[in-house]
Amino acid sequence: MRSRTAIWFECKVRYEKTMEDGMPKKVVEIYTVDALSFSEAEERIMEEMSSYVSGEIDIVDLKIAQYKEIFFADSDLADKWYKAKLAFITLDEKTDKEKKTSVFYLVNAGNINSAIKNIDEVMGGTMIDYQTLNVSETNIMDVFEYKQKEKEDKPEYEQQ
Repeated sequence: MRSRTAIWFECKVRYEKTMEDGMPKKVVEIYTVDALSFSEAEERIMEEMSSYVSGEIDIVDLKIAQYKEIFFADSDLADKWYKAKLAFITLDEKTDKEKKTSVFYLVNAGNINSAIKNIDEVMGGTMIDYQTLNVSETNIMDVFEYKQKEKEDKPEYEQQ
């Protein structure tokens, strides 16, 4: 398990997909990308999808995701994405009352039990007291992390 914190954008993408029966069909799918701005997110999703789609691609919705951190599973069986709502429990020293702060995560797993196990695996390595309030399957098809592009071999200009 590994986790990654970033600004994540959920992108709804419409394109023509070839179905199992060989017939083309317009579909709308949700993907997640990390980016610093809406324009970068749009550019990144278009770039990522262009290698999978050979036709017109439309972005029908683009929004900042509720989650800032994603837990990535190491298993090939982890083909689904789950949204998890956790409550961090802190103690207010002035009033001696427990305070709960809700935080959302996106978790990669094969099923809901694996998602809960993955949450416990990542959060178990922290000192934070937490409760898992909700885990639900999402319609997210894939997550595209930022990859630094390789620099082209350009000669540096000499100063004269």
